[in-house]
Amino acid sequence: MSSWLSTAWSYVTGASSAYISDGESAKLSGAPEDEPTRIKIELGRDLGGGSVNAQSTLGLSTAWACIGLKSELVGSMGCGVYSKSPTGGRVSRDDHWLYDLLHESPNADQTPFDFWAGQTASIDLWGNSYALIERLGPRVTSLLRVHPAQMEPFRKDGVRMYRYRDRGKTEELPADKVFHVKGMNFGGDVGLSAVEFGRRTIGAALAANRVANSAFSSGLQVSGFMETGSAKLTREQRTDLVDIFGEFTGGDMAGKVLPLEKDFKFVPLTMKPADAQLLESRRWDVEEMCRWFGMLPVLIGHAAQGQTMWGSGIEQLLLGWQTLRLNPLLRRIEQETRKQLLPVAERRKVYPEFNREAGLAADSAARAALYSAFGQNGVMDRNEMRSRENLDHRAGGEFLTVQSNLVRLDQLGAGGATSSEQQLRSALFGMLGVQGGDLESLIAAKVSSMMGQISGPRVEN
Repeated sequence: MSSWLSTAWSYVTGASSAYISDGESAKLSGAPEDEPTRIKIELGRDLGGGSVNAQSTLGLSTAWACIGLKSELVGSMGCGVYSKSPTGGRVSRDDHWLYDLLHESPNADQTPFDFWAGQTASIDLWGNSYALIERLGPRVTSLLRVHPAQMEPFRKDGVRMYRYRDRGKTEELPADKVFHVKGMNFGGDVGLSAVEFGRRTIGAALAANRVANSAFSSGLQVSGFMETGSAKLTREQRTDLVDIFGEFTGGDMAGKVLPLEKDFKFVPLTMKPADAQLLESRRWDVEEMCRWFGMLPVLIGHAAQGQTMWGSGIEQLLLGWQTLRLNPLLRRIEQETRKQLLPVAERRKVYPEFNREAGLAADSAARAALYSAFGQNGVMDRNEMRSRENLDHRAGGEFLTVQSNLVRLDQLGAGGATSSEQQLRSALFGMLGVQGGDLESLIAAKVSSMMGQISGPRVEN
C-alpha cells in the first residue's frame, strides 16, 4: 500500500501493512494452507508496547461485548429476498438464486450466520468488509470473505478497482469481483474505522487496564524510595537494601512485615488508585467505547449513574437504538447487496431484506395481543400468524376477518353476515315463539290470549 490508506492501516493494525507476510494466504476459507493466516488474525502478531489495533481492542471487555452483540444480532436475523407485487405488497422469493446465496449458503465453508456476523464485525473494527465474488453467468454463486487488511480500493482512470494481496502476489480486481460494504464514510471509496479514529480513547482504556493489572499483581503495594536519615550508605549497602525490598514485593508478600533500621523511612511514589480515580475512569471508558461502536451501555450490562437495568424506560431506549443505530446498518448492507450482486434489470423488482422482527421477538403474551389485534382488524389472516410461529397452515385460515363477529371482509354487508345484536334479537324472539321477529304479532297474540281467559269480547269485535 503506497497511498494514505497505508498510513491509516499502520494506525489500525499497530504495525506496517505486512501484517500477513508474503507467501501467506489472505483468504479465510478454512483450508489447511490458510490456517497460519487465521491464527495471526485472531491472536495478533504483537500486542506489546501499548499498540492500538483490532486485536488489542478486542481485549477490552466493552469492545468485545459491543462488537459481539451487534454482529451476532445481525447474523441471527437472516436475509430474505422479496419482489414487489402488482398490488403494492411484496412476495417472498425463496425460489430466486439470490435467496440461496444470502439465506442458505454464502460459500462452501460458512453459514449465513457466520458470514453476516463476520461482515458486521469487520465494519465495526476496520470500517469495511470485503468478500470475493464468484459468478456463473449473471448469477453470483459464492461470497468468500477476505480480511480487510488485504484489500485496498483505488481509482484507475476514474474507475474503482481493488488491490488484493494474497500469497505474496498483488492482483488488481475490478469492482464487480469484490463485494464491499463500507461503514461510516463521507462519500469516499473506504469506510472510516472506529479503532483508527478512536485510538486515543481505546489507548486510554488499555492503559487503565494495565495500571489495574499492575496494581493487583503487586498486591496493591506501591513503589517509592527510602530515606536513611543521617546515615550514608555505600553502593554495596544500597544494593543489599534493594534486594531486601525485592523479597517483600509481589502479591504473595502482601501483609508481610519488613523491619527497617533506625531513622529509615519509606516514602511512596505511586499514586493510590482512589486518588487517581481509577474506578471512575474505567466506568467512563465503558461509556466512551459504547459511543464509538454505537451501542447502548445498558445492552452490554453497564448501567449509567442512577439508571436501572430494566423497566419501560430501558425498553424505549432499546427501540430507539434499533431505529437509530441498527436499522441504518441493515439498510446499508441491503442496498450494497442489491447494487453489487443483482443484475441491473432485476434491481427494480427484486430486493434483499433482513428480518427485523427476529430481533424484536416479544414474549408470548405480547405476541398473542398483537396477533389478536391483527386478526380482529383484518390485517393478517390466521395462516400468516401460524407461519410466524412455525406452525402448519389450516384450512379456512387464509381468510381475513374483522371484529364484527369475525366476518370475512368480502362478506361484509351480505345477508348472511349479521351482527351480534341482530343474532341476539332473533334468539330472543325465538324463545318467545315469534316467527320472523314480528313484534306486532307478538303483542296481538298476547292480548287475544288475555281476553279469552277473562271471557271478554273478542278482539275482532
